[in-house]
Amino acid sequence: MANGQQIAEENVRRFTVWSQSKTDDDFRNMVSRGKLSRTEIAAECGFAKSALSQNPRIQQALSTLEAGLRERGVLPAVDVSDEATASPVVRSPDAARLARDAERLSRLEQENASLKAENAELKRVLGRYTVLQEALAETGRLPR
Repeated sequence: MANGQQIAEENVRRFTVWSQSKTDDDFRNMVSRGKLSRTEIAAECGFAKSALSQNPRIQQALSTLEAGLRERGVLPAVDVSDEATASPVVRSPDAARLARDAERLSRLEQENASLKAENAELKRVLGRYTVLQEALAETGRLPR
């Protein structure tokens, strides 16, 4: 049985052989979101997709491969300014959503008040039966 290091070495060898066997047209067909499709690479190499991110030698070889493909014009160039200045999109709730939320909050508050009143009434009724139970426990008979 192979240990983890041997499997990692085998995966590096597979990746190297795979990358050398591909043409620029093959790589163009694998482009997804401006880089090579990790899923297709893993499937064609015959190892898990996680090997691409967990094996540092494969990571290095893949980044070198993609850099070379960018230089040759196979992959689109990475725009560093967009990545550096890109901030997460903050969505502001629209008026309809705010109205729905306000109505839902009002309805839930009414339901909560109703349930609290019902709970208080049930506790009052239960208190009456608690007195009867105590009387039965003491005398063994029902009081009139």
